[in-house]
Amino acid sequence: MATYTTASKQLLSNYACISTLEEAEIVVGESITVSGLAAPFAGTFKVLDLPQYEFTGVDSTTGEFQFNPEVPRPNQIIYACTGTSVNYVVDYTGSVVHTQNCTWITTADLVTYLGVTITNPSDDYTLATQARNAGNDFCYRRRQEAGYFDSLTTSPGHDVTLGTLMYAAALWRSRGSIETAFAAFDTMGTPTQQSLTPIVKQLLGIPRPAVA
Repeated sequence: MATYTTASKQLLSNYACISTLEEAEIVVGESITVSGLAAPFAGTFKVLDLPQYEFTGVDSTTGEFQFNPEVPRPNQIIYACTGTSVNYVVDYTGSVVHTQNCTWITTADLVTYLGVTITNPSDDYTLATQARNAGNDFCYRRRQEAGYFDSLTTSPGHDVTLGTLMYAAALWRSRGSIETAFAAFDTMGTPTQQSLTPIVKQLLGIPRPAVA
């Protein structure tokens, strides 16, 4: 979860256009929760656009958003918001909460993949839950960084599901390992563990090939 401070607000043609002080890791289609701003700006909304120029309204024929390219305004977020028009005004009193809770795989899925019996509650089950959460969030974020637009609740495909399971399983199995972060002088020590293997990357479709 990330929280950002608002910098401005505006309402035109039943669309709110707010901005944040800092650049936000938000993409179109995701949900945000706005608080601290007067009605009707506050609430939970779906992000419709992330423009970098002055919002001037909506085209009456096409319904497309219109902007003034001569007036740059960074870090803006547009969402549907019914209310009386509000001219652009600076406002630092609000906050924008962005939560990404990916649920592609469950703990039961992970335990089945691992092929082990884990008692709930137990330390092993707690670790499996942590590995599941980390695997979901990491794989979703890496695909997002590669340019994919995925649902947080439904895996985009069997290949991605398997890749997420393999990554989460590697995290669960890596307890006590040193990964490959540094060289060890003890040749008889704990073996290294790799989580983001080439096959996991292949299943997740990362890095995404660039198209000219």
